Amino acid sequence: MTIAGVSVRVAGLSLCVLFASPAAQAQFGPPGPPAVGVQSVTKQAVVESSEFVGRVQATDRVDIVARVTAFIEQRGFTEGAEVQKGDLLYRLERAPFEADVAAKAAAVAQNEALLKNAAITLRRAQSLMASPAGRVSDVDTAVAQQASYAAQVQAGQAQLRASQISLAYTEIHAPIAGRVGRSALAVGNVVTPGSGPLVSIVSQDPMYIIFPIAVRSAIDLRNRYADKGGFAAMKVRIRLPDGRLYEQTGTLEYVDPSVAAATDTLNLRARIANPLRAGAKPDDPGARDLIDGEFVTVMVEGVAPVQALAIPRAAVLSDQQGSYVYVVDAEKKVAQRRIELGQSTPAQAIVMSGLKEGEQIVVDGLQRVRPGIVVNPAPAAAPPTRS
Repeated sequence: MTIAGVSVRVAGLSLCVLFASPAAQAQFGPPGPPAVGVQSVTKQAVVESSEFVGRVQATDRVDIVARVTAFIEQRGFTEGAEVQKGDLLYRLERAPFEADVAAKAAAVAQNEALLKNAAITLRRAQSLMASPAGRVSDVDTAVAQQASYAAQVQAGQAQLRASQISLAYTEIHAPIAGRVGRSALAVGNVVTPGSGPLVSIVSQDPMYIIFPIAVRSAIDLRNRYADKGGFAAMKVRIRLPDGRLYEQTGTLEYVDPSVAAATDTLNLRARIANPLRAGAKPDDPGARDLIDGEFVTVMVEGVAPVQALAIPRAAVLSDQQGSYVYVVDAEKKVAQRRIELGQSTPAQAIVMSGLKEGEQIVVDGLQRVRPGIVVNPAPAAAPPTRS
């Protein structure tokens, strides 16, 4: 009885399941097409940009050296501070040079007195030529003596000028404005023309940005902007090592005339302003954003935006064959489309070929689609804006 009873209950349960299955299928149904977010391909005003790695370089750099041999009596600057053109950097011992100038001036005065006396002697000899006491030989001697003293005066004046120049070299002034480095010698040391640089001055504003680019990229830039003004149609922006976008813009002004054989690159140079930071003083460390020798990211951009097909960068996928997107047609069917990208940013990609204006591409739900399936498209949500 027990076995028979169990058999009846099992059979009844099977019949319930059998009759319940069609109802469950009718209630839930098969899964529908996956929902995806799509966006139309449109032309947008975009700024073309190319990125390179560059280095900041001062427009001027001067190594200060001594021109005479003397003791250092005074240093007129603070190491690491900014100096202006003409500021006193070093004052050397002046007394020996002042004494030499005085001696040379006295020699010039002596020769000038002898020259005056020779002129008087010549005039006397010439006046005697009208009398029997006059002799031609006396006149000739007087002429020669006057010419000799005139030459000695000129030589003495040249020596005096050289001594005055040496005296002027005892004061060393800044030939350019910029930030001064560390002094190689302290006050009290003897310096000579062979002592090497005493200190260096590096100009601060403006700065150069030097960056190498591949020859192919250089040709592309040349062709892209040839009919838009060339260099005048390009501006240079930089991203600092901490990731900040530098607010100043620069202009390209120089291209190397030769290609580097080892790297097949050309060096380009841009000029960019480097003003003091807000609230900073010239002598403060880090008073300006750009530092001579630092690496930066260089972005060469067009001055005016151009109309181009632009799509969200998140919609672009890639494999070994290149970049592609998923396109949804009028029947809501998905197809894979190979595309060629132009200048792109982390948020936006410029499409050079492969898409047409007005086509729908999948932006959200890419993990749920594959070529050939039918989807349920809806407008993709706008990306959040950055504050």
